[in-house]
Amino acid sequence: MEQGHFLSAGSPGHPRLTREALVRALDEGRGGERRSDILTARRLAAKIGADTDFVGQIAPLMQAAVLVPLVVRPEGLTILLTQRTAHLHHHGGQISFPGGRLEEGDADPRAAALRETEEEIGLLRASIDVIGQLDDYATITGFHITPVVGLLTPPLDFAPDDFEVAEIFEVPLSFVMDPANHKTDSRMLPSGEKRFFYVLPYQDRYIWGATAGMLVNLHEVLSGLWKG
Repeated sequence: MEQGHFLSAGSPGHPRLTREALVRALDEGRGGERRSDILTARRLAAKIGADTDFVGQIAPLMQAAVLVPLVVRPEGLTILLTQRTAHLHHHGGQISFPGGRLEEGDADPRAAALRETEEEIGLLRASIDVIGQLDDYATITGFHITPVVGLLTPPLDFAPDDFEVAEIFEVPLSFVMDPANHKTDSRMLPSGEKRFFYVLPYQDRYIWGATAGMLVNLHEVLSGLWKG
């Protein structure tokens, strides 16, 4: 597809980030470890030596998929994200990838991610070059998410659903690839348990929870290519 041609010689500043290298890294990097809000909370608590007995409970899981969109910009790759509207029942006001639950007509998570992206931000599925997936991620809100990675080449024509999407913005991949930007935060749950989670604070935006966890997964998968 057209999207892959730009990266045939690598992304600006990182010659190893060719489309073929990205596909290979995503394929080889999957399945390295389980991903979930609960496991992330436990590992982060252990990492910082926090005293926590966080157990957490995950409701019966609903299958869902999101698109992790890498935008091919002249200055380098960026990651497209959305700010959800505040009134939504699930994750209202939070920063997320476009996506949602699988529906009966979806052949697989990839189809669901492309459909949801088209519905949420108006980006036609034919304009998305799917290059692989990250590890699945389970949330404490009851979703089993498959993150599908795709390349987008501008110009991009958005038509966001105002009911679901408050804003569309981009974060440089270079920001995500710097481990210094992977912060840890915590909050008390109604159960009285303390939950730890990743936060990637970008400018005035608070990227946290499952979205931050999937971005950390992307960092881990691409770290070998980035360091070069």
